[in-house]
Amino acid sequence: MIGVFYAFAIAALGVVIFHLTALPLPWLLGPIFACLAAALIGVPMQGIKLLNDGMRTILGVAVGATLTPAVLSTFPQMWLTLLLIPVMTVFVAALGVPYFRRLCGYDLMTAYYAAMPGGLQDMIAFGEEAGANVRTLSLVHATRILVVVVALPFLLTGIWDADLTNPPGAPIGAVPLSELLLMVVCAIAGWRIAKRVGMFGASILGPLVLAAIVTLSGGLNNRPPAEAIWAAQFFIGMGIGCKYAGITIQEIRRDLVAGLGFCGILIVLTVIFVEGVYGLGLAPGMEALLSFAPGGQAELTVLALIVGADVAFVVAHHIVRIFSVILGAPIVARLFKGQNTAP
Repeated sequence: MIGVFYAFAIAALGVVIFHLTALPLPWLLGPIFACLAAALIGVPMQGIKLLNDGMRTILGVAVGATLTPAVLSTFPQMWLTLLLIPVMTVFVAALGVPYFRRLCGYDLMTAYYAAMPGGLQDMIAFGEEAGANVRTLSLVHATRILVVVVALPFLLTGIWDADLTNPPGAPIGAVPLSELLLMVVCAIAGWRIAKRVGMFGASILGPLVLAAIVTLSGGLNNRPPAEAIWAAQFFIGMGIGCKYAGITIQEIRRDLVAGLGFCGILIVLTVIFVEGVYGLGLAPGMEALLSFAPGGQAELTVLALIVGADVAFVVAHHIVRIFSVILGAPIVARLFKGQNTAP
């Protein structure tokens, strides 16, 4: 439990420091940087998985509550950009797997699952089943998400002058109690049902679907309050930073550096696709960037909520990306079964 105490205390200190120095996204970036710094100097930290997953349900409800009939009517207009997501995933694999295999010396399954821009937990689960190095996957994906989450706020403010100080929702006192209770039910029931049927990303997608159904039936007219979104940011940030707990010098040289190099490949691909989507007039620049950025679904949802982007558009693209990766991963594992050796 001492690791949990350290994680909470250090993450809270990060929030305070970011608030006092007026740095952007204190509830998200504060815990990330504080926990990362603590991990690199050897402070033992760990989160509580059940609580971390529970906080993600808030984001699922937040997205589901935005899916009104008017928003859903815009979905058919997204088909072309949605089709580009699997195309980009193929390019990521085509460049990422040789990079990790030839340049970094990873075995085939570790290289494949390290290259896939899916959810961190999903890729670790698939990779472990396929015989990949779980610790390596954890560090590489944590680095990918860290770089994306840290870089995007500065791009959003620098290019589009986005206001990152906007509260992500109304204060809790402005949301009717009946709706707050409905949100809790959607969060818990949606998560448990999705987990029971084996849905990947159950903690977000389950509440999203159930909240969308309730919203379409007229039960929800508000998103979760700002305080709930801030809490979700806190635990997401703490979780990313804690992934580096116990990291060794050898892992820094091998996996952290490899992850940073891979981020360079991802940045180039993201710029190409975003420029293409924006240049062809298929989507506004901010929405295109948030939709094609290879970060985690939860982290990109948070940023979309804060900057006032089209949350439904952004989330729809990340859901397609997740399912593209999830559907392709077991197929690749079967095709290369028995060939999982280092080059």
